[in-house]
Amino acid sequence: MRLGVGFLILAGVCWGTAGTLGTLLVRATGLPFAAVAGYRIAIGGALMLAMILVRRSAVWPATAAAWRRVALIGGCLLGFQVCFFAAVSQVGVSVATLVAIGSTPVIVTIADIATGKHRWNAQVLTSLGLALMGVGLLAGVPEQGLDARRLALGCLLALGAGITFAIITLAGSRPVPGFDNATGMGVGMLGGGLVALGLATTSGPIGFALSPASVALVLALGLLPSAVAYLAFVRGLQTESATTASLISLLEPVTGVVVAAIVLGERLGAAGIAGACALLTAVALAAVPGQQLSALRRRLSVANSVG
Repeated sequence: MRLGVGFLILAGVCWGTAGTLGTLLVRATGLPFAAVAGYRIAIGGALMLAMILVRRSAVWPATAAAWRRVALIGGCLLGFQVCFFAAVSQVGVSVATLVAIGSTPVIVTIADIATGKHRWNAQVLTSLGLALMGVGLLAGVPEQGLDARRLALGCLLALGAGITFAIITLAGSRPVPGFDNATGMGVGMLGGGLVALGLATTSGPIGFALSPASVALVLALGLLPSAVAYLAFVRGLQTESATTASLISLLEPVTGVVVAAIVLGERLGAAGIAGACALLTAVALAAVPGQQLSALRRRLSVANSVG
């Protein structure tokens, strides 16, 4: 396995813990999800920068272009939180997840092909098709009684969330002079998280009672699906294309349902299991280089002809 693919797999798996950790934090503290999202990326950014400083590998933004990239990342992370939770309020979790997560690899792939970073082929087409089918099966059936206006608004907001993550992915694969992806991501996360917490105060208090459980949960939320996940993600983008990264990141919903089943007792039906299998197949196709896949097909063809 290529090292970059391994980092992207680690990122997808770590992202998949966010839903369960966030739910446990809400239960332990009574915080609204908007505040939880703010704490996640603010603490994640702080922990990310702490890890970089401990390793003495920090490269602070040194040019105007680098600071614009930091602002772009922070704005997109903030935009994702705002758009996604607003979409959930309109159309529910299933439709919001389907549109946000399903649209990202499509947007990234189209952008990569349009700019010559990736070529359109049967492998990419198959991966995208399996990804969309898998996300749809995992997301499940939308809420009943949704009117057309709410559905349209919710889908547009969820698409906005997908676009913001696609921009982060595409930006990470396109270097800027004077900008270090890891340090810049940490600064952008910290800034975006602080703004998100400021916005969350408009809808209610964001403080919570400190206890061993609440502190452990908020630190875990900042560490696993934020600091570790994004460090691994930017490391993977150094050697892999944005298209490959966006498809492998679909391990997030698969991991999410597995962790939720183990920790929260949620159960996955037959459609959900089929969706998870489709997503895993899409990830496997994205992780295997086209040359290796062609060589494997030739070996199988030879073996069948001999047999």
